Amino acid sequence: MTPPPPASAVLLGAFHDQPTVADGLLRNDLAETLAEAPAAAAAPAHAPTVVDLPLAGPPPVVPRQGPTRAAARRAAKRRRTFAGQLAGSFMRPLAGPSPGPTTGKPGGGGPETLRRLVPRALVLAVLAGGTTAFVAHDKEVRLDVDGTPRTLHTFADDVTELLADEGVTVGAYDRVSPAPGTGLDHGDEVTVRYGRPVDLTLDGHHRRVWTTAETVAEALRRFGVRAEGAYLSAARSTPITRTGLTLTVRTERTVTFLADGQERTLRTNAATVREALAQAGITLHGQDATSVDPASFPRDGQTVSVLRITDTREVREEPIPYAVERSEDPGIFRGTEVVDRAGRNGLRRVTYAVRTVNGVRQKPRRTAEELVHRPVSRVVRTGTRQRPAAVTGADGLNWSALAACESGGRPGAVDPSGTYGGLYQFDTQTWQSLGGGGRPQDAPAAEQTYRAKKLYVQRGASPWPHCGRRLTG
Repeated sequence: MTPPPPASAVLLGAFHDQPTVADGLLRNDLAETLAEAPAAAAAPAHAPTVVDLPLAGPPPVVPRQGPTRAAARRAAKRRRTFAGQLAGSFMRPLAGPSPGPTTGKPGGGGPETLRRLVPRALVLAVLAGGTTAFVAHDKEVRLDVDGTPRTLHTFADDVTELLADEGVTVGAYDRVSPAPGTGLDHGDEVTVRYGRPVDLTLDGHHRRVWTTAETVAEALRRFGVRAEGAYLSAARSTPITRTGLTLTVRTERTVTFLADGQERTLRTNAATVREALAQAGITLHGQDATSVDPASFPRDGQTVSVLRITDTREVREEPIPYAVERSEDPGIFRGTEVVDRAGRNGLRRVTYAVRTVNGVRQKPRRTAEELVHRPVSRVVRTGTRQRPAAVTGADGLNWSALAACESGGRPGAVDPSGTYGGLYQFDTQTWQSLGGGGRPQDAPAAEQTYRAKKLYVQRGASPWPHCGRRLTG
């Protein structure tokens, strides 16, 4: 009778088609193989396979497809679970006595007991090798997510896998250090800082910025904003949550004011020019103004002039010149004008607004006017009759001497009583009897001389009792 093969050969035959520890995998049918191990111990050794036969040359190299990292992690997890279950089963005592194959006594240590214990021991060895591979892939790392640190064990090969395994999602404005994709080693530290939106109004300019800073003071440092002397709408210690923060910052600026002949320079974080004026102790009254809009934002190095403005009102009475209405009269010698109505200027009352800026009077501006009385037009008739060439019997006399004696040689002269007028002091009745129109003092000098000659032909020098002798003297 051929002796049975050694237990190790039986076990090797039973596990020949199973994966090794180097494969890093343990199939789900391992439990079924263990259950069938006693029966396999009684069977003969398996027939030689192709791998077992000697070859004329070196055997061909068949590349083995290694498992993926994710598959390796899942297999390791299954091994840990299965190892715990097996360890528990090995710690339990055997169910009862079994007869030994040689002695037949209960509880004996014969081949039957050996066949039951050796497969379990071999499984423990396999599991021990898998556990060694499991430990080799396990890494202890420190993960700090937004200021909350924790130490954990992971099979992840890089930062991206670690964040995915831990359910940490990062966006475009979040900061990860080391960068995603960086390989992981035992003892590494990974830091995640979430981005926070800040609606920032800096010196009058609004924009939305993102920061991983957790407080206002830290954000200002990262933005490069000079916070000394600045106005902040939120305290520096205010935390910035992931939902964001609205922040107004007005940095300290130098502004110069020119007012009342003086120059004043101050450092201010005021929001408007008007507010900075108040800080400088300058008050605007009435119509006072500034060279820039008082509601505008004061810029660093800006110079603002204060304009002291005084508005007054002036009322003036101004004449309105009269018009002249002319007409032609064929009954009057050419070159002679007769005034039928004297003109009279009108009058209007005008109101002006006068502005004084820093003591300098500006050009008045007309704001209203009122008509006091209307002007009266002057009515004039102009002669068109042909003048006679001469007056027989009177042309050779000294008419200029007579005129000088009577009126001082002034055609518009009128005596104190108002009765006589002109060069030769005609009264109106005599003047009109000689063909003159209107008043003698209104007629041209040539016409007055012509009428005087006609009077001399009619009456001689008697109309001029005192000065008549000048005509021949």
